[in-house]
Amino acid sequence: MSLIITYISSKGCVIAGDKRRIAYFGDKSSREVLEEELYTGKIKSDEELQRRASELGVNIKVTDDTCKVRSLGDVVVGEISQKTPFETRRRRIYATTGAYQIIELTGSRITSMEKGDTAIIVFGNKIAKEITNRFLKKRWKTKTSLKDVADLFRELMDHVSSQTPSVGSEYDLFIKSPSLDKKSAHKLLSDTIVRDVRLLQKWRAKLKQEMLDRREEIKLASRILTEGEVGRVMRQDGSHVEVKLAGDVEAYDTRWKKVAGPGDMVLMRISDGGTLSPGEKIAVRDENLCVEGRDIKVDCDVIICRREE
Repeated sequence: MSLIITYISSKGCVIAGDKRRIAYFGDKSSREVLEEELYTGKIKSDEELQRRASELGVNIKVTDDTCKVRSLGDVVVGEISQKTPFETRRRRIYATTGAYQIIELTGSRITSMEKGDTAIIVFGNKIAKEITNRFLKKRWKTKTSLKDVADLFRELMDHVSSQTPSVGSEYDLFIKSPSLDKKSAHKLLSDTIVRDVRLLQKWRAKLKQEMLDRREEIKLASRILTEGEVGRVMRQDGSHVEVKLAGDVEAYDTRWKKVAGPGDMVLMRISDGGTLSPGEKIAVRDENLCVEGRDIKVDCDVIICRREE
C-alpha cells in the first residue's frame, strides 16, 4: 500500500512518498480477497474500503504516519517493505544528482542491486503504478526544473490518493541538487548504502535483544506469586523483618535481575508496629503480602516469584 516516485536528472533529484499503512486482521482468505480488490482498483475510496472490509469480516487499521522516504545528506532514500512470518523484505532506492542505486534486502542482508543514471523510478502497488503512469503520460514535460517536478509530484500524490485508498493523502517530498559528476555520485550512493545498511544491522540486533529481553520479562511475570507461602520470619528490627524464602520462591528487582533464591534472606517491612515471632509465615493471600493468620500487612522492594521448575 505504497507509492514512491523518484526523479533523477543531471540537475538533481526529487522524491515523494505517501505515508499510508494498512494492517489487516481476520481470516486469511478474506484478507486476501480484500487485498486483491484493493490493489486491482476495484475499491476506490476509504469509505468503500471500510465497507468492504466489514462485509468480509476483516478488521483493518489505517494510519498515515509512516515515513517511507527520507533525506540523508545529499542523498534521498525511499523504501517499501513486506513482512512475512519469518523475515522482512525491503526494496530501497538511493538517489542523488545524476545517479541512483536500488537494493533489495532480506532482513539486513543485501540480495540484489541495480544502478542507473537519469530516470523516473516508481515503487508501488499495481493500481497506484497504473494511475501514476497515466498521470505522467498526460502531464509530463521535458526540460522541466526541479521545482516544477516537485509541484507535479505534489499534484500526482493528491491525484493517486483520490483514486485508490491504497495510497494516503499525506506524503513526504525532498529535493536534492548537489553538484556531482557521475563517478562521484555513485561513490556517494555506495558509501551511503554501506552506512545505512550497517545502521539497519545494528538496529535489528538491538531489536532482537529487546524482544528476547521482553520475552524473558513476560516469562518471569507469569511466575509472580499470587497465592501461597513466601517464607518464614527469622528476625525483626522495628518495622524491618528478615524473611528466609521458601524452597520454591525467588526474588527479583524491578529490572528483573535475580536478587535472592530459595533459602536466601529478603528484607521486608510491616507498617502497623506489630511484633512477629521467628518462624511465623509470610504469605501472599488474595494477591496481598501478609503475615499468615494475622491482620498485618507486609511490604517489600522486590518481586516475589515461583522458582522455575
